[in-house]
Amino acid sequence: MTWTSAFGKGSGWLLQKIVNGLALTRISPNALTFIGLVINIVAACFFGFARAENANRMFLYAGLIIIGAGIFDMVDGRVARQTNQVSVFGAFFDSVMDRYSDVAIFFGLLIYYARGNRLFYVGLVAFVMTACVMVSYTRARAEALIGTCKVGFMERPERIVCVILGALGNRWGVMGPALWVLALFATLTVIHRIRYTYLETERRKLQPRVS
Repeated sequence: MTWTSAFGKGSGWLLQKIVNGLALTRISPNALTFIGLVINIVAACFFGFARAENANRMFLYAGLIIIGAGIFDMVDGRVARQTNQVSVFGAFFDSVMDRYSDVAIFFGLLIYYARGNRLFYVGLVAFVMTACVMVSYTRARAEALIGTCKVGFMERPERIVCVILGALGNRWGVMGPALWVLALFATLTVIHRIRYTYLETERRKLQPRVS
């Protein structure tokens, strides 16, 4: 067994223990989803209240808090399945709270750069926030038309990892490049989904109808 597989197995074991404990409490999976949102808002506050002299420390705390929020993001669905509380509304609620969490984090960064009069990065964060929301919107809208649209690289886990790496590595100037990566690949993902949806709708238009 390699160390990577051992780490994966150990992480899976620990995650399942957390799920088992939460399942015993009979807590609503929707409550876990909402707690994740609240934790992400706390992380956004650390971004927003950071100043030049303490930004590295505040960004480090924000990154660690986002990791904590990610645990709730990983367990809510598992708890729902283990306690037979899976519902269509739960999936909808989870998706909506994820969008609020994403916007909150970027809004915190936007406030940080605005307070420091770094207008270029204010514009960059605003663009990234819009692009990331559009990644989710294009998939949701496309799947209402063509059934499935999972193409593209910059899904929410990848976006969160980028933000976490930027926050933890802010001391070494990593947040700037992380924002550029998000801007580029989120935009490419949106373009990919638009193209995929166009090709799928055209293909279905050409299929012969069965009478």
